[in-house]
Formats: sequence, C-alpha cells, structure tokens
Amino acid sequence: MKKISFQTDVLPLKDKLFRLALRITLNPAEAEDVVQDTMLKVWNRRDQWEQIDSIEAFCFTICRNLSLDKVRRMGHQEQSLDIGHDPTDHSYTSNPEEQAVQRDRVKLVRQLISQLPEKQRTAMQLRDVEEKSYRDIADIMGITEEQVKINIFRARQTIKKEFKQQEEYGL
Repeated sequence: MKKISFQTDVLPLKDKLFRLALRITLNPAEAEDVVQDTMLKVWNRRDQWEQIDSIEAFCFTICRNLSLDKVRRMGHQEQSLDIGHDPTDHSYTSNPEEQAVQRDRVKLVRQLISQLPEKQRTAMQLRDVEEKSYRDIADIMGITEEQVKINIFRARQTIKKEFKQQEEYGL
C-alpha cells in the first residue's frame, strides 16, 4: 500500500471537494466550511490512512456526508449557483446576441441541475465534472454501481427534457 501524505495526496483534492460541497449545499460559504471540516476530519483520522484503499474516495465520502448534514441543518434554502462561466470570456462567440443566449442556456442548465434530487445531482457532479469512475462514485455515495448509473441516467434525462421544454416553450 502507498504511503499517504496529507500535503501531496489530500490537500490537492480541496478544489474538487469544494465543487462537490457547492453542488450539494448550493452556498459557497457553506461549501468552504464543509471542505475545511473535511480536511480536519481526514487529518484527525491519519492513524487509519494505512487501512484505506483510496484516500480520495475517503475524502469525497466525508465531504458528501458533511455537506448533506449541513443542508439538513440549514433547512436547505434554495439558492442559485453562481460559479462557472466567466461572463467576460468572449472566446466562444463574437456575436453579442449569441453570447446572451449562451449565458441564458448555461444559467438554465445550472438551475435545472440544482433542482435535481440530491443523489442524482451528486452522481452527475462526480461523473461529469470530477470525471470519477462508476466504482469510485458508488464507494463515495455508498450505493451500487448500477444505482449510480441509474441516477446519472435519470439526471441527464430530466435535464434534457426540461431544457428542451424550456427552449421550445420558454419560461
């Protein structure tokens, strides 16, 4: 088994952990708190690192559980997700009308993702953004690989259906 170092194996995960926490809590300040708490929990369990198969999966599991706990305590007030695309980035198109349409589409997709059930939202985040394998996602979420695939499929179908409906008929 590989010797685990906090500095080289755990700290580099902080951005990925933040994105996962943000996707669950929908609040940047709360997500930062979750990441900090995750790092503390991982550090406090350093004597158990040698028995852990994947320190990354271990960190993601702790982060997910802390995020869910935070959401339950907050009563989960719905908020928009204001991360991602830089509105000053004009590299994808030069037409201002196309830029506005693209911004609206990105905003709509973020809104649709934030409305997904937690399991679907988390599975989709881990697969599509963090590029985790189905096995890793199953370990992190504590479900089977088949359930991971089902959650991702349902999330994508819901977003596709709602997006198409919004694009065709408007709000």
